Order: sequence, then C-alpha cells, then structure tokens
Amino acid sequence: MSEILRIKSISQFHEILGLTAPEHPLISFLNEKEILSEIDVDESMYNIRFSSDMYSIMYKDKISGSLGYGRSSYDFQEGTLIFGSPEQVFTSPTKKEIEGKVGWTLLFHPDLLSKSHLANKMDGFTFFSYEVTEALHLSQKEEAFIFQVIEQIKTEYAHDIDKHSQNLILSNLELLLNYCMRFYDRQFYTRTNLNTDFVSTFELKLKEYFSSDLIIEQGTPTTDYFGKELNMSTNYLSDLLKKETGKGIKEHIDSYIVRKAKNILLNSNQTVGEIAFNLGFEYPQSFTRMFKKKTGVSPNKYRSIN
Repeated sequence: MSEILRIKSISQFHEILGLTAPEHPLISFLNEKEILSEIDVDESMYNIRFSSDMYSIMYKDKISGSLGYGRSSYDFQEGTLIFGSPEQVFTSPTKKEIEGKVGWTLLFHPDLLSKSHLANKMDGFTFFSYEVTEALHLSQKEEAFIFQVIEQIKTEYAHDIDKHSQNLILSNLELLLNYCMRFYDRQFYTRTNLNTDFVSTFELKLKEYFSSDLIIEQGTPTTDYFGKELNMSTNYLSDLLKKETGKGIKEHIDSYIVRKAKNILLNSNQTVGEIAFNLGFEYPQSFTRMFKKKTGVSPNKYRSIN
C-alpha cells in the first residue's frame, strides 16, 4: 500500500502545489483550473493518497472526475459537494480527470474555529464524516447560493485583517455549513422512495442480528456494523434514518432491545441477568440502566406492574 501524504497546514498545501503563500494562514480557496493554468503541478502529486489536518469542502461540476468517486444515482445534473474532515484519507484525481474541468476546494484549519461557538457546533455537521459516495448534489439555485457565500468568504480573508475579519469569516463559514445541512435535508427528502428501501433493509438487518449467533458472539450491535452492512458511512445512515423515522441508529437499536426485553419479561421466567446476556449485554447493570432510561422503570419493576 502506498504511503499516505499528510498535510498539516494551509501553507504546506500551497507549497506542495507550488502556489504563493496563502492570504490567510488558516483558510484558503483553491481553484483547480486556475492552478493548472498558472503552474506546472509535479506529476507525483496526481493520483496519490493523502490526508490533512484540515476540513475541506470540495466542489466538482457534473463532468469532473473526483477522488476515485463513483455515483450511482443523481438528484440533479449540476454540481456536487464533497466534505472532508481532519485525518480523512482521499486519493487525488489524475491529471486527465482535472484538465478542462471545473472544481475547487475550500480548506480551513480547526484552529480557525478556536474560541468560537462554531467549534462547538462542528460535530453537528455530520456530513464531514460522510463517504464521498454520499456527496451533496446541488440544484442550480443551491449552487449559485453556495458560490455567493464562498465569494464572500474569499473577500473577507483577502481583506486587510482588522478586528472584524475573524467574526465575518466565521459567520459566513457558519452560514455556508448551515445551508449545506439544509440542502442535505432536501436531498434526503427527494430520495424518499430510495431511503424507504434502506430503512426496510436496516430493520431487516437489525432483526437478523438479534436472531443470529452474532448477539452472543459479539454482543449488542454497534452503529458501525449497520453502516458497513448497508455500505454507508455510519453518520449518513443514522441521519437518513432520523429523517425518515425520527430516530438514529443507536435509538433504533435501543428501542428494539427494549421491545424484546419487555416481551421476554412478561412471557418468561428468565432472570434479568439471563435476559441481559441473551440480548448481548456483558453486564446486567448496563442492560438495567438502558432499560430504565428508556422506560422510566427497572426491568423487575416493569415485570411486577404489568
């Protein structure tokens, strides 16, 4: 397996590409077409595996090649946004994939967000943990809006830095991310029929897990297990389920366990410890704590009052 190139800063990224120093040390906008027209990128920089310490928002038009990224369905035939989080690994496109195409990347370092309320909100933007195959497909109207906000961000970080610069950059960045969340909600909504199939498949996989030997061998299922089973990132599947059913993966798992536990409590003489073991819990206390959190009463109390 080829070595992964790690990029630690905006300045290093510019240096690798042979660009001038960035206008701002913690955020930068890179236009692929402009880069190729201005410099001769070293051949060694194409088709390599890399990761960075930065967040990235990458735009690809409808005909661009992109990071080994294959799409099987479209909501729109316009542009696509791909999101990357620090330490996520990508494969850069080949020279042929880039030439003559329209694409750009907005990079920003986590330090840009330090001491701001946006830093505390980043975990809520779960699309930064989606796979590239779960990219955001934009309508023309959405695309135009994204470009407008990007231009405002560029204007601010290129402006002579003053006491307002940081707040204006961050407020526009937050606006961009909030709208990306809205557009993802639209994408989930417009894929309702497809999403319903995934929900049905997830529910089937959940039932199969608890009726198989996996529940004894591996314990209660993890959220990652179902992401892998449905070929989705865990966050994407959880967000999809939440949009369709109001509950994420963990909530579905816990609800299923509680339903099964209630049935066993009322229709058998199994002890709480035995029920906990058969439902994949290593310790009865963990099962009791989860059951009480969901129902408001302990398993034994539930059995006695029903």
